[in-house]
Amino acid sequence: MDSFNPDDVAIRSGHYIGGEYVEAGGRRIEVARPSDGVVYATVPLADAGMVDRAVENAWQAFRHSGWARMAPRERAKILRRFAELVEADAPTLGRLEALGSTRPIAQAIGWDVPFTAEGIRFYAEFADKLGGDVAATDHDHLGMTIAEPYGVIGAIAPWNFPLVMASWKIAPALAAGNAVVLKPSEMTPFSVLRLAELAVQAGVPAGIFNVIQGDGRVTGDELVRHPKISKVTFTGSTRTGASIMAACANSGTRPVTLELGGKSPQIVFADAPRLDDVARRIAGAITGNAGQVCVAGSRLLVERSLAEPLAERIGKIFAELKPGATWAAGTTLSPIISAPQAARIEGIVGRTLEAGATLRYGGVRADVGSNGAFYTPTLLTNVTAHSEAVREEIFGPVLTLQTFDTEEEALALAQHPEYGLAAGVHTADLGRALRFVRGLEAGTVWVNRYGRTSDFMIPTGGYKRSGIGKDLGRQAYEANLRFKSVLIDLRP
Repeated sequence: MDSFNPDDVAIRSGHYIGGEYVEAGGRRIEVARPSDGVVYATVPLADAGMVDRAVENAWQAFRHSGWARMAPRERAKILRRFAELVEADAPTLGRLEALGSTRPIAQAIGWDVPFTAEGIRFYAEFADKLGGDVAATDHDHLGMTIAEPYGVIGAIAPWNFPLVMASWKIAPALAAGNAVVLKPSEMTPFSVLRLAELAVQAGVPAGIFNVIQGDGRVTGDELVRHPKISKVTFTGSTRTGASIMAACANSGTRPVTLELGGKSPQIVFADAPRLDDVARRIAGAITGNAGQVCVAGSRLLVERSLAEPLAERIGKIFAELKPGATWAAGTTLSPIISAPQAARIEGIVGRTLEAGATLRYGGVRADVGSNGAFYTPTLLTNVTAHSEAVREEIFGPVLTLQTFDTEEEALALAQHPEYGLAAGVHTADLGRALRFVRGLEAGTVWVNRYGRTSDFMIPTGGYKRSGIGKDLGRQAYEANLRFKSVLIDLRP
């Protein structure tokens, strides 16, 4: 994908409710480009009245549009058409995604948009293939469970992969027959608006997929507390997830799906095959999207004899990366989402060094000739389990390295007291790999790889404070259905 001029991208602002853009007075939120710090747009903040308007519109669409009662195969056809429109709209969606997010244009066009389309297509196929069951009962009774949509799903998506994360929320919910009111991050609000437009063009009834703009403190809180929201799905920080869970409980008790923070280990044994490949895998897991990934492999645990040669290889890969604007074709290292987040990264690294860690690579801002927030890929050694950079989710390209001598020591180091989102194990020993698969407290374990493929059937979600429930997979579809039990007496 060629570079583009960010000032040439046309932007539609406002909320998207009932198939139309809705502007509103009152407070507006400035939206800045991470690549250069330029404020390029504003969006309205949805207050309680606007949230109620969006939810009520979705509720009426759920009740009266026929979406929930439509023949499942017909709903699947519409969703497949939606996926096709997303693919065809890749140049527009890609530029909107790259313009104000941390996603370089080549990655937005080459991965984000196709992944979004394929996810919608994947869940379309569930619409007529999973439903209720007939239960085993005695001869004089008929027992069954009937799967029904919840109604209106309240969804809150993060800023790090705006399109992809939005699709994880809306695709299973729509396939199951629900309506959705989605709040994207106020830092990356525009590509999802285009997604909602395409859904209506594909035949999704107006109001079934509404988008509201705003922040978490006002708009997000009003959304999750609204009495006509039947279920909430959220991806973001552990602290915010806990607040959402409490709000849902205090406002009427409703189910939640939460994909939250992580501090994921990558465990490398001396027998790991192809050390150069391992190094590139590890480096990619902490520098992809500049480490702004919930499953980022941020804690490197290495068998002692391998630590030095692996660190050297990782440092060379770090040096290859080219920071730059997301609209520049050659960019391979994303900006940090904002100046405050870059300052937070600097603070954690600085305090960890003051506490005795060693800076092996990086540890400074990257100068790209703009006011963008860029941070060099960083490797810290001589850290302990108590080091701040080991304990805290940094959400930046910062990797810590610890060594071990035995399997038992490696497993003990890998377990985090708070997080359990993902883990990677690199070894040629299948038995060892399976022991770690069973022993690690993590919702996802990758062996001799790190990161997802397009196998949407494999769910993702965390243990401990890394979340509740699953995105992707059959589990995400079933989480958007409620099940009614029926028992019929057949005796005359």
